[in-house]
Amino acid sequence: MKKVENTLREHRYQRSRIIQILQDIQVEFNYLPKEALEYVSQRLKMSLSKIYSIATFYAGFSLNPRGKHLCTVCMGTACHVRGAANVLDRIEERLGITSGVTTSDKLFTLETVNCLGACALAPIVVIDGQYHGQTTVDRVDKLLDKYYEKKDK
Repeated sequence: MKKVENTLREHRYQRSRIIQILQDIQVEFNYLPKEALEYVSQRLKMSLSKIYSIATFYAGFSLNPRGKHLCTVCMGTACHVRGAANVLDRIEERLGITSGVTTSDKLFTLETVNCLGACALAPIVVIDGQYHGQTTVDRVDKLLDKYYEKKDK
């Protein structure tokens, strides 16, 4: 828990900075491990249930290990009307997982969101913060291949 202790020290053990502490822990581990949350609870003298309530309230936190690449498919109205469900189906087929799951090789985590606020680009897929607008079923394989190529290098 040395990394978690360093994070707590950086934030001067201030309970008021719990969200920033959790963000830093998630950056370090790519999710919020149970052991890390228990350690934070002990060191900050803050109930574990309070920490979990914060971690589960914000969609940006994950209590489960995530893949190296986070793939998010917008399912908002504009994206849905323009074929997001078909795009999601193809991504799920290609990765062999459903939304909310991480691939067994830990390369991808797939999520859906209700709206990304980029309706003009619908349907939109975001991978590691990079927006891929007007994504079609035919473009999915080429899009994902880029990330598999990075893995092989």
